[in-house]
Amino acid sequence: MSNASNTSKRASWIRRLGPILAGILICEGVGIVAGLATRQSVDTWYPTLNQPGFTPPDWVFAPAWTLLYALMGIAAGLVWRLGWDRSVVRGALGWFAFQLVLNASWTIAFFGLQSISGGLVVIVALWAAIAVTLARFYRLHRGAGVLLVPYLLWVTYAAALNVGLWMLN
Repeated sequence: MSNASNTSKRASWIRRLGPILAGILICEGVGIVAGLATRQSVDTWYPTLNQPGFTPPDWVFAPAWTLLYALMGIAAGLVWRLGWDRSVVRGALGWFAFQLVLNASWTIAFFGLQSISGGLVVIVALWAAIAVTLARFYRLHRGAGVLLVPYLLWVTYAAALNVGLWMLN
């Protein structure tokens, strides 16, 4: 096999998987930064709150978010691969970026500022932004839209937890 053929295959691989890997790294990076910024409150303030009866054990959150961030990154990568030069792709990824900022903002509002009501306001906006992003992704690439469904479901559950915490504290 020629060197030119190997180079072409490598370039094709990068075009196909590069956006997906970048999407995963970006999403996981947001999760890591938000987690590090709020770790102290997670260990000190959060356990003192009255918890709703449907609160999952603490160990569930890290693997759930790690998986969700990976799925989000794959979804974004699938859309990104459709071509940054297309305005509809840029628009969908703009919504994705917006919901990712809201995702980190919820962590900062809820844990960083220790504001249950602030978290509630942010999570309502986050839910709406995810729904818009999911719809836009689905129109461009059905698989990308479907990959965001677990995220929307988890944020729905997280919103219910946030409401429960707000009511109990």
